Amino acid sequence: MSPRRHAGYVARVRQPEEFPYRDRAHAGQVLAERLRHYAGRPDVIVLALPRGGVPVGHEVARALQAPLDVFVVRKLGVPGHEELAMGAIASGGVRVINDVALAGLGIEEGTIDAVARREQEELDRREQRYRQGRPPPDVAGKVVILVDDGLATGATMRAAVAALRRHRPSRIVVAVPAAARPTCDQLAEEVDEVVAAATPSPFRAVGLSYLDFSQTTDDEVRRLLDASWATGMAAQELTIPLGEADPGVALPAALVVPRQARGVVLFAHGSGSSRHSPRNRQVAAVLQEAGLATLLADLLTADEEQLDRRTRHLRFDIGLLADRLAALADWLAADERTAALPVGLFGASTGAAAALVAAVRRPATVAAVVSRGGRPDLAGPALPSVRAPTLLIVGSLDTEVLELNRQALDQLTGVEGVGGERRLEVVPGAGHLFEESGTLEQVASLARSWFERHLAGPAGGS
Repeated sequence: MSPRRHAGYVARVRQPEEFPYRDRAHAGQVLAERLRHYAGRPDVIVLALPRGGVPVGHEVARALQAPLDVFVVRKLGVPGHEELAMGAIASGGVRVINDVALAGLGIEEGTIDAVARREQEELDRREQRYRQGRPPPDVAGKVVILVDDGLATGATMRAAVAALRRHRPSRIVVAVPAAARPTCDQLAEEVDEVVAAATPSPFRAVGLSYLDFSQTTDDEVRRLLDASWATGMAAQELTIPLGEADPGVALPAALVVPRQARGVVLFAHGSGSSRHSPRNRQVAAVLQEAGLATLLADLLTADEEQLDRRTRHLRFDIGLLADRLAALADWLAADERTAALPVGLFGASTGAAAALVAAVRRPATVAAVVSRGGRPDLAGPALPSVRAPTLLIVGSLDTEVLELNRQALDQLTGVEGVGGERRLEVVPGAGHLFEESGTLEQVASLARSWFERHLAGPAGGS
């Protein structure tokens, strides 16, 4: 479905039968797809409006590999007409007064102060509850993605935008799963970009876009923030030279190293994909939350990608891809941030075959392999020599690839020969790309369990 553009914002117009979202987490995953152009950028931060915006923002931050924080804003309602905002207070001691709304109302300064004091008490309570003493983020010069669970009138979001401007971000993006179209039109005049995943018409209420719109609790907000802060979610954008392994070649990559990481997983993307693969990023985010570092790298240079789009032959050059994965594994073993961590490989499509060949070439480095919808059969004669514990994950509807995986599993005899583990997991109702509802989450859970088990100790030797 192509986007429809309205007054400076991008919306996806959906029919009522396509609704609702299952819950706020599902809505955040859908919204993240609309924000992929911000993925992996070091200048991006996601600020969620509590409480309902935090589960949405958590999924967006995970997918974009951006830090997540909250921007606590309290609307200052006109006494007796609280739905009318006369101003707002926000995180960082910001106070904004809407002079236009106040014009002609005759509201005295003392009344404004009284309302502000009352709202400040609630703001302070939430700040203390959520931050646990952590300072607010510095957003000066940053691209700020402001996230909520939906927009009806947009009064709170407009107050947040006004308050946020005082912190001098370079760009403000308002992003929501569902919104009223007139509200998007209005906000588009106030911010740099508005991204609404859906603008149902008629728009009656935000909650009607969700199957589960139960209230988000303070405990849930704190749990999601703690998970994000504990992992150090911001990705470090790198260019990794391959040295003698491939002279003159350097590959762009994104490295995330959580605090107290206990392993690192190197991703081998599939046919025609790259380090920006949204499916691999979603899996990577789950691994990061489990305390595993991740490295997502392009396996082809920009010129090679252009050539491959025309010829489609480099994506099947398993030897080339495996050489580059092995070189990246060597880099992980040498870099001070990851040198002490056991290495796992996660391969998709043709990248799975490359991962298995690389595991054979680096048996002392690679401690585990996971394949998602992969073509391990393309590893050919290398399969019996694999020593690393290997998990093959395939969708039940991907019948041809499933049969190829069954045949490949039978050839992974070297794994059990050293006391290792080989397994085939079939995800019910999943196709090749795991686009069906909930299936990619199952992949991520399986991969997380596998790597948690096999990257807990030192990497296996030959």
